[in-house]
Amino acid sequence: MKPIVPLKTEHGFIDQMIKLARDETLRIATKDEFNPAFIDMLVDFLRTYADATHHGKEEDILFRDLKDKDLLAEDRRLMDELVQEHIEAREMVGEVVDAKELVLEGDREAIETLVRKLAGLIELYPEHISKEDDVFFPASMAYFTASEQRAMLEEMHEADRQMIHKKYQSVVERLRDDRMGI
Repeated sequence: MKPIVPLKTEHGFIDQMIKLARDETLRIATKDEFNPAFIDMLVDFLRTYADATHHGKEEDILFRDLKDKDLLAEDRRLMDELVQEHIEAREMVGEVVDAKELVLEGDREAIETLVRKLAGLIELYPEHISKEDDVFFPASMAYFTASEQRAMLEEMHEADRQMIHKKYQSVVERLRDDRMGI
């Protein structure tokens, strides 16, 4: 199996969540109300699964290994563009959190901001996924030998095995810091 197979599978889960976010965004926009628990779950999913787990494997394994390869200029440009989109997604998620907090504090105008920030994520992810699945991932595999691909896949599996521990270590640390007033 090529290392892009699990990455494409993860894209399927991310796409499902983005579709749910699209439905929730439409509900917020038309009813001028929102479900803060959904926003919290969306943020957790995007930060933990889409970014730390999925983008982490892309950036820390696939892209890292590609940096040592003699990439075609168009492949290097696309890889840089994909990394920039990861950064933009992280920023957008933070802006969603900020807008949600403002709404919870009673700022009704922040609902428009929340809808706009969610819409940005909803627009970014499908295009980003398509670029990776249809263009970049297939092209990237040509730079690796079969044994390099196997090693990369094993490293990705190990990253997945460690992620649950990282996730809940951060939960414990956050709760501890909250109790200590930090």
